[in-house]
Amino acid sequence: MKAIKVSDLRNLQSGEIETKLADAREELMKLRFQQVTGQLTDTSRLRILRREIARMQTILHEQAKAETEGEA
Repeated sequence: MKAIKVSDLRNLQSGEIETKLADAREELMKLRFQQVTGQLTDTSRLRILRREIARMQTILHEQAKAETEGEA
């Protein structure tokens, strides 16, 4: 599975990003369980998911900050 591009994330609404974020967190949890039980073969997916989650959180934070600065 390919990583999500930042430009694609920036074009989404915050609700859509939050949905993708929840899905990514759930997938990360499943992959961690697979790693612990020795069933995980593609360990690089863990790193990719952690970075995607960080990107999504950053974009959500930037959007929230832009909204509050726009209101002030």
